[in-house]
Amino acid sequence: MPDKKQKKADIVAVAKAAKVSISTVSRSYNHPEQVKPATRKKIDAAVRRLGYIRNRAAQTMHGIRSGTIGLIVPTIDHAIFAEVIQAFSDAVDEQGFTILVASHGYDLEREYAVMRKFLEHRVDGVALIGQEHSEETYQLLESQAIPAMTIWNYSASSRISCVGADNVAAGRAAADHLVHLGHHDIGIVFPPTGGNDRAMDRQSGAIAGLAQAGISTPQKWWIEAPYSITDAKEAVLKLLQSGSHPTALLCGNDVLAQGAIYAASRFGLKVPQDISIIGIGDFKGSKDMEPNLTTVRLPARRIGLLAGERLALSIIHSETEVFRIRCDIELTARSTCSQI
Repeated sequence: MPDKKQKKADIVAVAKAAKVSISTVSRSYNHPEQVKPATRKKIDAAVRRLGYIRNRAAQTMHGIRSGTIGLIVPTIDHAIFAEVIQAFSDAVDEQGFTILVASHGYDLEREYAVMRKFLEHRVDGVALIGQEHSEETYQLLESQAIPAMTIWNYSASSRISCVGADNVAAGRAAADHLVHLGHHDIGIVFPPTGGNDRAMDRQSGAIAGLAQAGISTPQKWWIEAPYSITDAKEAVLKLLQSGSHPTALLCGNDVLAQGAIYAASRFGLKVPQDISIIGIGDFKGSKDMEPNLTTVRLPARRIGLLAGERLALSIIHSETEVFRIRCDIELTARSTCSQI
């Protein structure tokens, strides 16, 4: 039976087991880029063998990095942010950091409260989704002088560093594709835009594209549904059951588009023969649907990797310069849209 009173391994024991100096062990945690991979591997083996856990609280009191980055997202309840979160995590892990993830449910006051908790835990940096945040959140970041960035939505006037896609252009690209196929009777399915600048930007881009083509969508063909396949299906089904229906539906994301496809099938319409449906996002699974979804691809993995790498390097090198990186979108034509 193991002795529960056995002394816990400390950094001295790790250094001795790995046959390196104490400072090298410390550096492998706090500045891994300065330690050779082979040496880090030896230290990691010693840490695993001894069960060593370092005291983060003591380190932060002495001004040493905590090795954590806070990532605050609107929701983790569906696939919309899954790919970008995973890519972000992979990128910061490469630089020796771990992420703490929290969600705020599209509530900017709750986002501010989560931000305070992260800062209380002495995270080294913070990443937020989109450009819309409370003034208190921006002021808190500025007062703490902590590396921070927004991801997912690009803006040339972003108040802090950002890595993302042009969501206005994404909405415009979806509208232009339907117009190019000859559609004039086009319905719009979007989530609530309050506290969601990504949806707002896509919607404004779509409306601008339709307006340029001389298309005005009747109010009865405007549908608002939360990020839910079930809710989108029910909302679109009501539209189809109300009488005349559009020849195409422009959906603010792939989740809503999937719900719209299910609604059309339930109503007895064939996609795309009877109604065309386009989404925005190109999330995992969109190309595997039947029929596979026509959508505007937002490069989620590239956004997450770039954001994680740049934020981690900003922390490591104490960089304060604001940078803004725009990742290209792409219209991905598949099987849910056809010429009218």
